[in-house]
Amino acid sequence: MLELAGIIILGILAQWVAWKFKIPAILPLILIGLLVGPIAAEFLSEDGEKWIEPVWNGDKGLFPGESLYNFVSLAISIILFEGGLTLKRSEIKNVGPVITKLITLGSAVTFFGAGIVAHFIFDLAWDLSFLFSALIIVTGPTVITPILRNIPLKKDLSAVLKWEGILIDPIGALVAVLVFEFISVGGDSGFTKTAFIEFGKIILFGTTFGFTFAHALAFAINKKLIPHYLLNVVSLSTVLLVFVESEIFAHESGLLAVVVMGMVLGNGKLENLKELLYFKESLSVLLISILFILLAANINIEDLMLLYTWKTAAIFAIVVFVIRPLAVFASTTGSKLRFNEKLFVSWVGPRGIVAAGIASLFGGKLIKQGVEGAEYITPLVFMIVLGTVLLNATTARLFAKMVGVFLKKSNGILIVGASKVSRLLGHYLESNGRHVVLIDSNQDNIDKAKELGLEALNTNIYSENLTDNIELSDVGYLMAMTGNNDINKYAINKFSKQFGENGSFRLVSNEEMKNPESGPKEGLFSPFDDYVRLTEVTRKFPSIQEISIHNKERYESLIDISNKDSDIIPLFIKDNDGELHIISSNNGVLDKINKNYQLVYLGKPIDVEVATVENE
Repeated sequence: MLELAGIIILGILAQWVAWKFKIPAILPLILIGLLVGPIAAEFLSEDGEKWIEPVWNGDKGLFPGESLYNFVSLAISIILFEGGLTLKRSEIKNVGPVITKLITLGSAVTFFGAGIVAHFIFDLAWDLSFLFSALIIVTGPTVITPILRNIPLKKDLSAVLKWEGILIDPIGALVAVLVFEFISVGGDSGFTKTAFIEFGKIILFGTTFGFTFAHALAFAINKKLIPHYLLNVVSLSTVLLVFVESEIFAHESGLLAVVVMGMVLGNGKLENLKELLYFKESLSVLLISILFILLAANINIEDLMLLYTWKTAAIFAIVVFVIRPLAVFASTTGSKLRFNEKLFVSWVGPRGIVAAGIASLFGGKLIKQGVEGAEYITPLVFMIVLGTVLLNATTARLFAKMVGVFLKKSNGILIVGASKVSRLLGHYLESNGRHVVLIDSNQDNIDKAKELGLEALNTNIYSENLTDNIELSDVGYLMAMTGNNDINKYAINKFSKQFGENGSFRLVSNEEMKNPESGPKEGLFSPFDDYVRLTEVTRKFPSIQEISIHNKERYESLIDISNKDSDIIPLFIKDNDGELHIISSNNGVLDKINKNYQLVYLGKPIDVEVATVENE
């Protein structure tokens, strides 16, 4: 009882430390696991026993036999399902081919490259060398996500790393299973045919079970066949059912099934998706905390001493600084990614829970089978996991600045509220090269925004999930445009530091319109136009206009015209480079307006001749 409680308490403590110091949680989790496991047994315990013994050994331990590995498998399935829920097709419209190559060609480069290196450096048999290389194919989403949250990057670059980290997990697990089966059957001549048959079965049953059960669960949820209080636990049991059933029909197809299931649900029209995500995210945090401590504690000091050699440093350096870049550059040839972006993707390749979990599972089984050299598998993989996490957690932000992918100015725009006005503005901004994200708690507004090709999130402004969304890492402007002034003020107060570093704006209220001279400094657009007026103008003239302005005098003249005409609302100034500058209600504007600048406004077209006369 004490050990179980201790694992949970230490795990959550490690998660808090990771949040406090902005590092991946895997780092303190593994260190705690090593401390209460092999380090405690060797240096801290008087009787030489581990403080936490994961596998039952004699009269002490938590899991008898292979129960630990069964628990690891089930836990990983839940973690990967939660990752699949976060994958949105809209994120990869520009980088889909890159991700496809990374999880296929990139995996092949890593598999053969790391296998050859392990064979010649550690003198491992070829089959064990390729088992090691299969295990380190994966890049863990549980590690990459915390890193990306703290680095402002282009949306496409974040999407590449996020999708690779989630999709490559079942692929790495699949390849590792095939190599493990090869070792188990002794590599006889019939293996090749058997391997292809097993591979086909894994793909067939994994995709079929995942797709079918996803639609069945979505149907049950949307038709209210599941009471609200059972929604989360029914979803959890369905994930476990899919994993286990798929495993029965095709061994090791379960991980693929749960990822497919998560992707289908995440991209479908599923009610209560947010609630499901919250529950699965909390559960994943708990499971990750438990797993890493258990797996690290399960290592023995003798295993760690095997790595006390120059060979360990050599294989780590080659995997990280040679093989990973080769895989990335081979996979991104001909893509739109620039050279510095390819360098950054090459640098960020931390391994995570799937690599550690499956390594512990297969390493332990092969040791029991008496396979020579099997004792190296688990510690070698853990070395790669811990080393890559430590390297990326401490240097990714600095490296992003060095290679020039760190966004010095975040030009993305977050619009709070997805009403018709917001959708119209968002569509205009998107067509002018700005990354725009709309958020709203009204699903109907979100659906309409997505129909226009806009990125939109169904979320509550009072929730905490926005602060952890890596798709918003390039956002630097905040525009609160709901019809509720309290919500607009709250959005400015809560999110201006994170999402409004270049400017935070909100619509003026009806009361503030009555005294425009003392309007708020963060007021958006005209001081005479609130949400109601914007909505009315959008209803009458649902289009955004542009008119040339040659100097500041002409601009001020056009503003006077808009102040006298309630059907004209100034929005932005577009400069010679096409850059859009938001107009604020306190007349904040560019100090200098040159020829070919344009005033962007909402409403009826301004008569050019009248505007010219006014200017004269």
